[in-house]
Parts: sequence; C-alpha cells; structure tokens
Amino acid sequence: MRTVAVVGAALSGLYAARELRDQGFGGRLVIIGDEDHPPYDRPPLSKDFLTGRVDEERLALCDAEERAALDAEWLLGVRARGLDAPGRSVLLDDGRAVRADGVVIATGASARRLPGRGLAGVHTLRTLDDARALRADLTRGTRRVVVIGGGFIGAETASACAALGHAVTVVEAAPLPLMPQLGAEMAAVCAGLHRRAGTALVTGASVAALHGTDAVTAVALRNGRILPADVVVVGIGAVPNTGWLAGSPLVVDDGVRCDHGCVTSLPHVVAVGDVARVDGTRAEHWTSATEQPRAAVANLLAGKTVRSAGTVPYFWSDQYGARIQFAGRRREGDTVHITEGGVVDGAPGADGLLARYRRDGRTTAVLAVDRPRPFARARRELLRAAEPARLAPS
Repeated sequence: MRTVAVVGAALSGLYAARELRDQGFGGRLVIIGDEDHPPYDRPPLSKDFLTGRVDEERLALCDAEERAALDAEWLLGVRARGLDAPGRSVLLDDGRAVRADGVVIATGASARRLPGRGLAGVHTLRTLDDARALRADLTRGTRRVVVIGGGFIGAETASACAALGHAVTVVEAAPLPLMPQLGAEMAAVCAGLHRRAGTALVTGASVAALHGTDAVTAVALRNGRILPADVVVVGIGAVPNTGWLAGSPLVVDDGVRCDHGCVTSLPHVVAVGDVARVDGTRAEHWTSATEQPRAAVANLLAGKTVRSAGTVPYFWSDQYGARIQFAGRRREGDTVHITEGGVVDGAPGADGLLARYRRDGRTTAVLAVDRPRPFARARRELLRAAEPARLAPS
C-alpha cells in the first residue's frame, strides 16, 4: 500500500493519520478536510469556548511540529465529492482526484437543521465557525435564548448561556432530556440540573415555526405556546456526511455500514468516527472517534478484519458546573440504583452521585455526577468484563 487518503481532518481523521504512522505505514499520506482549519477539539465549543474561558489556540489538536512529523499532504478547505472505487481515487470538488490504495472515511456529521428560511439569530453548533457566530451573538447584551433540543449539545449550550447571564429556555420533544441514554429515572435527576440553575425546561413539546422577518423574534410550539427569543440554538442531532459517497459500492444506512472492525464492503476502505456505522451502531462520541482508528488502520493495512473496534461506550457532559459521566450499554428493563451520593430536590446532591444499571445480576452501565474516581473504578470493571470480546478472530 503506497498511498492512503484520510477523508476528514477532524478528530477521527487525525487519530487515523497518527495510527497509520504509528503502525508502520511509511507511504504517501493525504489528509482531506472541508474546513479551512487544522484539526481542533469540538467538545469545548459548547462549553468553555462560548463563555470565553478557552480561546481558539487552545482548541488545536496538534501543533505545527506534529503536523510536520506526520509527513502528510494536507488538503484543507476542499470537499470530497465522490469515491471512484474502480479507479481507487477520491474525487474533490475542485476537480482534482487523489489516487489512493487505501481510504479512511472520517467525514463526520453535520448539524441537523430546522426546515424553512434562515433568520438572523438562529444557530447550530457543530463547527468552529458555528461557535464563533453564536459567541458573537451572545455578546450583544442580555439575550432571550431558546435552545431546541435537550441532548448533550443543547444542554451544554444552555449551561454556557446561563453562565453568561442570559435568560434560557430549553425545548425538548421527549418527556425528559437524555431519556434514551440514561433511562427515565436518571434522566429526571439530570434534568434537575437545568431547573436548579434557573433554566426553564419545556418537555414533550415540538416546534411549529420560528417567527421573525429578518431576525428571529420567537419560537412557536405546536401546543400553541409562543416563546420570545433573540437567539435560537438548534440542537436536534446530526446527520452523517455520506452524500459524497452516492454512486459508490459502499452501503450507506445512517452512516457508512462497516463490520465490527470498521471495514466497509470494500476491504481497502474503512470508516471511523461519527460517520461510521460499526456493527450496526453509530456512536457520536469523542471516545469512539479516538478508539476506532486503531482497529480500523490495523485492518486496512492487513487487507482484512483482524481486529475488533468494539469497546465499552463512554461519554461525558459538563452542565451547570457538574460533570456527567456514563459508561456501558443501558437497555430497557435494566434496573438502576444509586450506590453513592444522592438526590436533593430532584437533582444530584452537593457531593454528586454514582448509579449502577444492572441486568441479570450483572452491572451493564454506570452513571456518575461529580464522582470521577468511583466512576473510573466502575468503568475499569466494565472494561475488564468486556475485554475477551475486543479481539476479533484472525
């Protein structure tokens, strides 16, 4: 294998490039990114970057010295428009074609948007440019902010806006934010963080329309309620960036379909990160983006699946000064018990909490709020239990 193209210059693409060099690939390495920016860290965008505690320089995932050490050709500010499988080439929207013996698809996902025309003051938060625009809007005095979607991005953005002194309302279509991830009981406890911070939480409600002529003035809900708004943040999930693969032999189904080792239907093409549907699951988490490339690159260089990318899911979220951590796989029917700390007035107590999910007598997942050390021990237990399944048969 003489040339490998990594399509996507964000977190998973950078980690794939690192793995290629670390695993002994000494050929031509081309990294293609549709943004003009070198790789940067996205989690702070909805947290400390919005509040001004982190500047753009501290978002960088690698410096000039590391980029030089990777000995890669960086094609930034250019979008992939197609995969020519027979010709073993990645086609770019500027007319160029990058011929490659191996391809790593790391194109990530894009923020899902509301239908309708664009109004000033309406934002999504996925990229550095998105965060710049939102931060600029939030510096124009006290604003009435409506966040549509109470998932991780929505909750973290609401928290940052509240910390800046804005009046914040979160609109969530489900009965509770984070119900699919945490289950009803623990989702209710974490929802208490919003209320304790003074953020209004409207659940079981969907958006009918945004009002305004040039700039947004209100959010209309389907139940008839009108929420005045100067700033609206749409946090209703993301769509994997797979449009450029239309017409290729790859199977696209809410992401690029891969086996348990991130290998697609073409053995010389692997996929990692938010765009990858690995063994039936697509996970939009930092840990997936950093752990999958190790197995994916090993399999790409081997020309077949020799290693599994399976691991214990893990995510974290910072909301209203609290660190929420979750590891494992919760399913409907699991029981959950708080084993450390407790709940005060419907929210985690001052010393946080640790909760364990159980099924058939074994721990399947663990949730912590401000209990990092006990959580780390519990997560290690889950990792040890899962270790025998991590290596694929050769």
